[in-house]
Amino acid sequence: MSPRGPRSSRDLPDLAPLINHALLDPYQGAEAVLRCCDEARHFGFRAVCLSSRWLAAARERLPPGSSVRLISVVGFPFGAVPARIKWAEAEAAAEAGADELDVVPDFGALADHDGNALLEDLAPITALGLPVKVIVESGRLEPEDLQLLVEVSLDAGASYLKTGSGFGPPTTPFQVERLRQLTRGRAGIEAAGGIAELHQALDLVAAGAACLGTSRGVALMRALRHAGAAGSSPAEARPGPRSINPEASQN
Repeated sequence: MSPRGPRSSRDLPDLAPLINHALLDPYQGAEAVLRCCDEARHFGFRAVCLSSRWLAAARERLPPGSSVRLISVVGFPFGAVPARIKWAEAEAAAEAGADELDVVPDFGALADHDGNALLEDLAPITALGLPVKVIVESGRLEPEDLQLLVEVSLDAGASYLKTGSGFGPPTTPFQVERLRQLTRGRAGIEAAGGIAELHQALDLVAAGAACLGTSRGVALMRALRHAGAAGSSPAEARPGPRSINPEASQN
């Protein structure tokens, strides 16, 4: 059961406009990318989130003006590349038609408590003019490191903070609430990482997540519809089989 108590079918929100439908498994090809785009359009998801490698194909499937936004990850998954390389990937993604950029920061600089290096890593990317989410890996960071990364991200001009890349522990409502406290309304929060069950998604939204990054969007929508039709508590609903064979641990 959800820790926030059972919800009736009348309380179930429309999750589709909050879902950033992720396909970040490197062992997926063009067919899976196009299917991801088609699923996002069919279910009315907020966006698709892809590696920069696939932006051109996705942009053809989701032309400019589409209701589904196109997100590119940058420096994914570890951010451990020189700032100029990360900026070049971000610029290429913008030129390929990305609507938003999800950027992995320089965690090595964070480990050294080097706020200037972090700022130099992020600020040139936000200067490209697209909305930027900084992936903060909040489940792994010590409180003081998380606070530093949040402040630098906001100073750099980030529009959102994203709880994780999917390579750490599953995201939790506590992480969302903590980021809301640290941002004080200055940026939106995307919950991402290990969102496998409907009740998880609902609890993250209740905690204040503005959007959800997940490779399980289709399964979550089926579970939501099943819960609504059956009038059951969402804690009792479990997503069905995923229509793509996406990454098991990411997003």
